[in-house]
Amino acid sequence: MVKFTINEELCKGCGLCVRACPKKILQLSKTKLNAKGYHPAEMMDVSACIACASCARTCPDVVIRIEKD
Repeated sequence: MVKFTINEELCKGCGLCVRACPKKILQLSKTKLNAKGYHPAEMMDVSACIACASCARTCPDVVIRIEKD
């Protein structure tokens, strides 16, 4: 089981994590806006996540956290 956490308020919606995901299960939210006016990244299917942490390593603001049970 994988626990995916993103600090949506600090995400600036750059999309680097979306491009880095080998499973293509991250996207920028189409409905949410954070306090700074950015569309934060969100996980579409956490059960498909392989916990490679490519998204977390790519994030320039270190707002993504991956934990594997």
